[in-house]
Amino acid sequence: MKARKKISTGFLVTLLMAFTCVSPRLFAMAEDKINNAKIEELTGAKGKWNEKEGVFKVSVPRSDLNIMAAGIKLPPSMGLTAWAAFKNMEGHTMVMGDIVLLEDQVNPAMDAALENGLEVTALHNHFFWDSPKLMFMHVGGMGDSEKLAQAIGKVFEKLHQQGKTNHLAAPNSQERSIHADKLDAILKATGETNQGVYKWTFGRTITMSGMEFGNAMGVNTWAAFLGTDDNARVAGDFAMLEDELQSVLKALRKARINVVAIHNHMTKESPRMMFLHYWGEGKAEDLARGVRSGLDCLSSR
Repeated sequence: MKARKKISTGFLVTLLMAFTCVSPRLFAMAEDKINNAKIEELTGAKGKWNEKEGVFKVSVPRSDLNIMAAGIKLPPSMGLTAWAAFKNMEGHTMVMGDIVLLEDQVNPAMDAALENGLEVTALHNHFFWDSPKLMFMHVGGMGDSEKLAQAIGKVFEKLHQQGKTNHLAAPNSQERSIHADKLDAILKATGETNQGVYKWTFGRTITMSGMEFGNAMGVNTWAAFLGTDDNARVAGDFAMLEDELQSVLKALRKARINVVAIHNHMTKESPRMMFLHYWGEGKAEDLARGVRSGLDCLSSR
């Protein structure tokens, strides 16, 4: 009886070890199939499984657009396809994507990304001489695959919304006067006037090639106002650390200030800086409060 019990226990241990070694891959394969179908459902896009890299990628060719560049029509295969790629990583899922957008779709799509837990990591053009103009927004995220897929689906929904941005009427050239003292109080700094534009600049310091560089070398956040108190325009840059980008994006979008571009201006700097370009229309004080909320997200200026 003891021998049989020992053999039986050993057999169970061996079986358990075999099951333990094999089952994670079996479960992963099953999970991939289940998740892949769910990802397609939640994103509303068809996908393709890359067995070699363990990545499931969904794509939305922008065949709804009639894009001309340098006199020729661009098919979706010329880089006009929005996509998002999902990869399982030790119990979590990572997503990375590139979203093809008309100018008026950019900030609604950005709102959808930020409000649903995604990060926006870049915004720029991919073409010259394209008409209508296209912008490309890169997104990323880490977490539950279904929540990420749902978020990507919300972003993809904006590809089918063709709403036109309602711009304010241009201020009369004789009315270009803003009460700068009120804006100074909001931004907690004193600006300078040049050709009817009132501008503030906030410098930062980085190191490159063992030397310090700052405001005068373009490492700065700035805001320039034009128009009137009730009908103003603001344009500017934010110079941010990587960890500050998402907070600044959310602050500006909460103030309904449009984000125009996100990219780098230099290489090999320390710490690494990201630059965000923006444009806003509205009451001068409201715009200034929006810029101030972005400045409050910076650790140092």
